[in-house]
Amino acid sequence: MLYWLFQHLETVEPGFNVFSYITLRSILAALTALALSLILGPAFIRRLASRQVGQPIRELGPKSHQAKSGTPTMGGALILFAIVVSCLLWSDLSNRYVWVVLFVTLGFGLIGWYDDYRKIVLQDSRGLAARWKYLGQSIVGLAAAIFLYATADVPASTELIVPFFKGVVFPLGGAYMVTTYFMIVGFSNAVNLTDGLDGLAIMPSVFVASALGIFAYVAGNVVFSDYLGVPSIPGAGELAIFCGGLAGAGLGFLWFNTYPAQIFMGDIGALAVGAALGTIAVIVRQELVFIVMAGVFVMETVSVILQVLSFKLTGKRIFRMAPIHHHFELKGWPEPRVIVRFWIISVVLVLAGLATLKLR
Repeated sequence: MLYWLFQHLETVEPGFNVFSYITLRSILAALTALALSLILGPAFIRRLASRQVGQPIRELGPKSHQAKSGTPTMGGALILFAIVVSCLLWSDLSNRYVWVVLFVTLGFGLIGWYDDYRKIVLQDSRGLAARWKYLGQSIVGLAAAIFLYATADVPASTELIVPFFKGVVFPLGGAYMVTTYFMIVGFSNAVNLTDGLDGLAIMPSVFVASALGIFAYVAGNVVFSDYLGVPSIPGAGELAIFCGGLAGAGLGFLWFNTYPAQIFMGDIGALAVGAALGTIAVIVRQELVFIVMAGVFVMETVSVILQVLSFKLTGKRIFRMAPIHHHFELKGWPEPRVIVRFWIISVVLVLAGLATLKLR
């Protein structure tokens, strides 16, 4: 909205041209989302607490978590609000990629909201049945995948890019839709699995979103994409604004979610954030690099898969508890130690992903 306003003002005063730069609008989106989160956060937490929208804690979880019972949850609504407002204010709303990512984010957020609503308000410990949750995720994920495939306007939009090897690409054809579906749905649930400790999921999400913003900017810039050997995706640069909004909203949320948390993200936030990151990674054609940068989420998901398979096949557990962050808790690591060390791992993996921009 403000982007269009400044475009009109530019005809009167050329100085407003500065707001056409994606870099500036990305920074403004981040600051807008951060400010909204910090300003609205206290009142939002009080409102949730007054309505007794508290997090139920699993009895099977670590005993140290029982003290967290009743902490306000569904804080992901604050994240989504800050992202959407900042994106609408600073993005070019004629860009189809912006609307695809907003659609996926809000679609998965709605699914997460209903799951949280059933658990907390309706006191249904099962929440939304898994089959219905995956059905909803599949509908939104497939809709986005089909739309992106149908509107692809350059060959690079549907090619699999192999990092480190300049010019090594694999045309996916119709398999692009399958890849996109699994990236969106898979990472939505991966972030949700990671969201088990205070700040554990949101900070890696901020790191990854910031890195994806750089990839989006490069992919949308013909000169930089050619120089760095990155596929040129016209219009992808606008997603840097969304990434900035996500990073700012995430940092604002972390202000209240850091240990000991005053509020939890809930499925409404975790499902939406994971799906948004997966969608952006697909659009900028960096799926393989994204898997590396989002390694913390991958590690958490793989630990659950291995735990389930091992128990079903051998009757034995590999970890003391899955996801793996609980394993380290039960080994005696204090919660803040687990969180910060996972953050450090995330930073290293994101830097490794960014290194592929030049190492080709």
